[in-house]
Amino acid sequence: MVKNSDGLLRLLWPATLARSTTPGVIVGWRNSDLDLFVVTVLEDVELRSVEIALRTRALFRGCPFPIEQMMDLCGRKSMSVLGTFNHGDTLGSFDLGQIQVVRASDQALPQVFCPLDLALSAQVVLYTPPDPTQFQYISLDPINLTLGHRTPTSNNTRAGDEVEAEDQHEKRRVAALVQKLKFHTVMRHKPTLKELALPIIIRQINCSFELATLLQKNTPFVGPRRKREISVSERVVESAQSLYTVAVWSIWTIFMNSVYPALSYAFKLAIVLHRTIAEGLLQCLEFRLPLRRMNFPDSTGTSSNLLSLKDISAACQQVHLRLQQFSYYPIQYTLLRRRYGTWSSIAGTNSDYIRFYNSLWLVANDVILGIAVGSFINENADATAHFVVDVLNQYTINGLRDTIRWLMSYPGGLKLNTELAAFLGDLFLWVIEYWSASSRLLVLPYLPKIVYLIGFSSFAGASMPIAIFSDFLSLMTVHIYAFYVASARIFNWQLSILVSLFQLFRGKKRNVLRNRIDNCDYDLDQLLLGTILFTLLFFLLPTVIVFYLTFATARMAIITFKAILDTCLACLNRFPLFALMLKVKDSQRLPGGVHFELLESKQTPSAVQSPLPIVEVDTEDEDQEGELPAEGTMEGPQTATAYIRLSSTPLSIRQIFEQYFQLGGRIRKHYLSPKVVFRLLTGRFVPPLGRGEMYGMQYSVLPRERADMSEVWKGLFEKQKEQSTNAFDPDGNVFGDGLRGLANIRGNARRW
Repeated sequence: MVKNSDGLLRLLWPATLARSTTPGVIVGWRNSDLDLFVVTVLEDVELRSVEIALRTRALFRGCPFPIEQMMDLCGRKSMSVLGTFNHGDTLGSFDLGQIQVVRASDQALPQVFCPLDLALSAQVVLYTPPDPTQFQYISLDPINLTLGHRTPTSNNTRAGDEVEAEDQHEKRRVAALVQKLKFHTVMRHKPTLKELALPIIIRQINCSFELATLLQKNTPFVGPRRKREISVSERVVESAQSLYTVAVWSIWTIFMNSVYPALSYAFKLAIVLHRTIAEGLLQCLEFRLPLRRMNFPDSTGTSSNLLSLKDISAACQQVHLRLQQFSYYPIQYTLLRRRYGTWSSIAGTNSDYIRFYNSLWLVANDVILGIAVGSFINENADATAHFVVDVLNQYTINGLRDTIRWLMSYPGGLKLNTELAAFLGDLFLWVIEYWSASSRLLVLPYLPKIVYLIGFSSFAGASMPIAIFSDFLSLMTVHIYAFYVASARIFNWQLSILVSLFQLFRGKKRNVLRNRIDNCDYDLDQLLLGTILFTLLFFLLPTVIVFYLTFATARMAIITFKAILDTCLACLNRFPLFALMLKVKDSQRLPGGVHFELLESKQTPSAVQSPLPIVEVDTEDEDQEGELPAEGTMEGPQTATAYIRLSSTPLSIRQIFEQYFQLGGRIRKHYLSPKVVFRLLTGRFVPPLGRGEMYGMQYSVLPRERADMSEVWKGLFEKQKEQSTNAFDPDGNVFGDGLRGLANIRGNARRW
């Protein structure tokens, strides 16, 4: 219990009781002498009877789970009677052990009886109890819609991607500086006991709905109850209900004991078989092939990492992602089923619930869109094949050939070196002719079948044809990639030689060992040879630049188009559709923090109109001697009460789409940073953004390590303890328990 000695009486009051005016007894937790948490108000009961019922646990009768679990979560061993509500005819001396709260029928906010001469201030915090059975709760920290940022494998970073390596090095450097800065930061004060108690209060708010429901259900069992014999009509109704209950219960028992176990066992075996096949396919996709990543001369990485199928093909990566999701579904569903084995307020599976159903929804939408796309492609396979052939010939063969021939002449009136332009043009045209003949022989005759295969794969989801088309685009533009690499290397070599020769004119040279510019004395023949070479290379540079810019532009256009396709895949695989639906339907399922609002004298919650006025009674008036104040008023001057509304702040749209903003930041840093622009201008290789970076967001809802078969078997076939809830009712009510409740009608009627 937190000690409170600041002279402030804090009362946390449920906003659902704002309209209640019936006299009752306040039940809740006493966090300290002056910090009281109200769970509910039990109406039409006596205070002494409620105290006895709490000690004997009569108010926890029919509790589906151990009440100790709830008390441990709330940080208290038991509940207690805090005082009375709307007992206006019994207002007397102030007692912290039994507070008195009054609210008139025409008023809105409750008024705590606290005389002015006690030197105490009153503060009422209004909160709305979230319904945990509907996955509502409040939290100090925003809900995490992912399992953490991860990539499918740690080896998926390209060896030649110096940009990503520099980015990681910069992050490590900043982290080291932050650690050093902590040693020079003024020490902050330690959190007080009240600050440490805030998480406990939040848990109490989350548990208040279930406890209030349980207490209100057992209110009729508090205090003396008169016994009477049931009437003849009630006996007839009881007999009919009992006969119906026995018949339904018998049918339900036969089904649950005979049919349901067999169906459940067969379904679990099918899941295990599917998991076994999926594991075999995943191992094939993750198998390291005897292929190494390309290592460029200007890169600082190594080429020791081997490639796998999912690193090469976007289609294999998509299949790998889907198999990972299907393999995680049994474990995820088992985790969600554990929620019905304990209090809903205790189970922390709200984010798993959102991730699970968002994944199912996205897969269903992907399949629906895929069926529509696949049907259209299969019905128009020939026309689609002819369209693809025309596009490929126009942009990758004929268009590129015409562009190179235009560069061999006088492009835009620019005078180039005729011999060098003719040499480079003939070289690239020869490669294009060879590539065109190869594609006509190996690809174009089978293109209608390829289109039909893409359309057939659409029935597995619209993401599959997009991934296959991305691989097909990469395959059909290999020659453009080769042109870009060759022209970039020629331009970079020539530019490096020109820079070195320019240092020769200044009488300097670059010291490679010390990475600096040193002075150097050159001979006359060296200066003469350097002058001749510098002149030749400088006048040949415009020709090389023109060819390099052409192929670099084509390469950047292909990378942009592939980035658009990868973005479409990210939307189909990781769009927060379910979270957006919850934000519109029930934002309390997406807590993003806690908000405190100080209510003004006329500002009240939705169910509140105006604060309760303070009524001062003139004790010197002879007419009022011996008369009690009217119900809902307080005698004597009262302490001013501050009203605060505690509400949950839902996740913002920015927080829901946070991963998309991070992906956009990665793309911007990779392609639009000054380092990348400098590399592009100097002819150094600019690698595309790694597939691990693009698919990292889609893998963020999956665990880092797959569950093995033993975990899946244990999760599916472990014996479930008999609880009062099961999977057939989302609210946690078992149909069988309802029938057993009907069977107890006779006993309940006789007790009354």
